[in-house]
Amino acid sequence: MSAVDRERAAESAHFSFDGESVPFVAGQSVGAALMAHGITSWRTTRVQQRPRGLFCGIGVCFDCLLTVDDRRSQRACLVPAVAGARVLSADPDAPLVAADAAERPCVPAGEAPHGDDAVSSPTSREVS
Repeated sequence: MSAVDRERAAESAHFSFDGESVPFVAGQSVGAALMAHGITSWRTTRVQQRPRGLFCGIGVCFDCLLTVDDRRSQRACLVPAVAGARVLSADPDAPLVAADAAERPCVPAGEAPHGDDAVSSPTSREVS
């Protein structure tokens, strides 16, 4: 696909991110489209409020969580960009709302989900 074709595709396909229209090219993930649009972070860590966006880009680290069409904790690097989707930055303090128990994350009580800096490991303590 030429640069002109990519530009035309981006003009016709958009999703909204926190109310802002974000163009994307067919085949891009939400995370890739956000980065291409200049948006590099969309959530913060619970304890130190550090910005987070794409880190690994392959769905391993959970740094790129956001809400897509009312589904919380979606990894931006794995979710395909879809025209008309409503994407929201993640609010770590907002309560989880699930349609049924099958959609609820399995997180033991008192633990932070997804490796946030609220849960430390010996390695992270040494580096901090």
